[in-house]
Amino acid sequence: MTELRGVLTALVTPFAADGEIDEPTLRAVVDHSVDAGVGGVVACGSTGEFTALTADERRFVVETVVDQAAGRVPVVAQTGALTAREAIAHSRHAQAVGADVLMLVTPFYEALTLDQTLRYLRTVAGAVEIPVMLYNLPPATGVNLDPDTVGALAREIGTIRYVKETSADMSQAARLIHHHGDVVSTIVGWDALALSALCEGAAGVMCGSANAIAPELVAVARAAAAGDLDRARAEWARVYPLIDALLTTDFIPGVKAATSARGLAVGDPREPLTPLDGAARARVEALVAALPEPVPA
Repeated sequence: MTELRGVLTALVTPFAADGEIDEPTLRAVVDHSVDAGVGGVVACGSTGEFTALTADERRFVVETVVDQAAGRVPVVAQTGALTAREAIAHSRHAQAVGADVLMLVTPFYEALTLDQTLRYLRTVAGAVEIPVMLYNLPPATGVNLDPDTVGALAREIGTIRYVKETSADMSQAARLIHHHGDVVSTIVGWDALALSALCEGAAGVMCGSANAIAPELVAVARAAAAGDLDRARAEWARVYPLIDALLTTDFIPGVKAATSARGLAVGDPREPLTPLDGAARARVEALVAALPEPVPA
């Protein structure tokens, strides 16, 4: 049975100069994270620009990531959509091609009521057999899945085993961890809270920044898991300036700029997103270049 732990990379979707998905680079992006020791990779998440992909492209990305991961790490496929029907189609496809966990964002244009949101989640989760991760993203969906609601839903529906908590509210994450950890594992999805979440007892963290700094974030997670908080803090101090810069600029273009600066050219984001401007890109590139050497063991 799949158990997600540690650092999960929210994979970027590389685009070639003509704007099409760059399959060889996507495979290299998967390998970069797997080789760094991450606990899983995530296809078609927010950092993967899933809203800018066609349905066929979303399926292609999931298929490619599953194929390239080749069982070395679990693959999480983000299969949420604007309708339950579309989300079920993506979910069943991801299950059929070998994804290990499905991540379900709730509809994100017209904010639903909580009851409507729960109906959607019950409908989609009930249509598949593999584990499901709820994706709590209130800034985009307009609906917050509070800890008690998440816990109740996990107790009701056996396939719901994870929640990606991306409200940036660490107190909410702590309530999930401490009040509902018996039924649902919490994955914190706000990069700047990675160390805090791991020390609090989160099962893992899902980071877009891991595309660029997977080895460094894995070092943080391993130190925290070993109870070596001094080392975890020292490792975290190495990467926090870059993470802070990414979260205070346009995040997806920033992650792509940082990943390219690390030697893995992933191209620009797809319009309507635009690349970082000169000053912002220079700042990110300078922080990448200035990453300190690993902390001695």
